[in-house]
Amino acid sequence: MKKEKLVIVPTYNEKENIPELITAIMDLPGAFELLVVDDGSPDGTGHLVKEAQTNFPERLHLIERQEKSGLGTAYLEGFKYALENGYGFVFEMDADFSHDPKDLIRLYEACAVEGYDLAIGSRYVKGVNVVNWPMGRVLMSYFASIYVQFITGMPFKDSTAGFKCYKRQVLEGIGLDKITFIGYAFQIEMKFKAWKQGYKIVEIPIIFTDRTKGTSKMSTNIFKEAVFGVLSMKLKSFFTRYPVSQT
Repeated sequence: MKKEKLVIVPTYNEKENIPELITAIMDLPGAFELLVVDDGSPDGTGHLVKEAQTNFPERLHLIERQEKSGLGTAYLEGFKYALENGYGFVFEMDADFSHDPKDLIRLYEACAVEGYDLAIGSRYVKGVNVVNWPMGRVLMSYFASIYVQFITGMPFKDSTAGFKCYKRQVLEGIGLDKITFIGYAFQIEMKFKAWKQGYKIVEIPIIFTDRTKGTSKMSTNIFKEAVFGVLSMKLKSFFTRYPVSQT
């Protein structure tokens, strides 16, 4: 069977969500595969994935890391796995059901049918579509995206979004070894480099629903990295030549 679609989900203490998420993705039409990158979760998340692998030996994959090493490094390890194993479309997704697994199909169609190189599941492209977040966090996230848009010049309404579909050509051309951020600024840096290289990018409106199980991994340090990292990234861009995409 051709390896076409790989969903990458980083995890740390997501035992309350991961079994249900695995089932939801495995039940989608189109034979999506799932790679869980677990950062040594002490709650046994990795063990639950291993148990589920007996039911989906060809479609459910696991990378176990020894410690919590950052969202960005987890995704980079997943991207390299995807490229090494020949997947054509690679997805980022949270483990906590803040992203609806059914929307994976819409992101895939934007790339595979409509011809975009990167599809972003956007909370803000049509107003503010966030459910169950405190107003303070909604405002922080929304204005963070406006700030990033202003500093970088990127046209995207949801520049910090972590629900995406890449064509493999983007991951091959973006220079994964040169990605510098490991927290949520990683999401901004990946979009920025893809945009600077001229890849075709689209925002797909989604409804983002805050987790109902488990604990959020957001912290003040993650937010600071995004705020100050954007300034650093923009300054460096003045002295960087970006290869032009061939798609």
